[in-house]
Amino acid sequence: MTPVLPLLTVRGLARTIGLRRLFAIDELVIPRATAIVLTGMNGAGKTTLLRMLAGLERAPGATVQWTDANGQSHDAPLDPLPPAVRQRIAYLHQHPYLFRTSVRANIAYGLHARHLPHDEIARRVGEALGWAGVSHLQDTAPEHLSGGEIQRVALARAKVLEPELLLLDEPTSSLDGHAREQVIALVRDLATEGRTVIMVCHDRELINLPGVVRWKLGDGVLDTHHP
Repeated sequence: MTPVLPLLTVRGLARTIGLRRLFAIDELVIPRATAIVLTGMNGAGKTTLLRMLAGLERAPGATVQWTDANGQSHDAPLDPLPPAVRQRIAYLHQHPYLFRTSVRANIAYGLHARHLPHDEIARRVGEALGWAGVSHLQDTAPEHLSGGEIQRVALARAKVLEPELLLLDEPTSSLDGHAREQVIALVRDLATEGRTVIMVCHDRELINLPGVVRWKLGDGVLDTHHP
């Protein structure tokens, strides 16, 4: 049987703040089709780690290795994030920013940036609106949305890009009640679609989703075999 190659392998990932070493990770193997919860104390560097993987924070000296669709291996500096890797990743902020336009336009933004055909954009955006349960809000401006609706639109905007790796920073932290349950259901869907999902969270319901792998960041070390 042919071994399953990792989605990405990142080496030399480190962050220092002043005289404090936040973390130092010699090698981080990101598997395919795996839901991962990243836990740790506040201030351990969980969000920083996610942002470095997404190319949103500097990662001097780090490298990333990946395999393309033809099976060819590539190795490059992580900083700046190589375009071929950037296309594979979608990042969801803890407090997502939506452009001051309609819900539909927000979800379509990344697809237009990739210059996809208009009919393809319309199809994928329509599917994403339905998936997130926000079709009835497609012409609504973000300032008229609730916190839960904003989070669902942001998840749809990430999903529509069909990323192989989704990085979610505290997707339910500011939600409660029905809004939280709706977002958990969408995250559960993403985690069962064959994508890799890495979530920073303290939500026990997300941590205890079936099949979720738990990573723990603490004392400068990332434990990828945490029970």
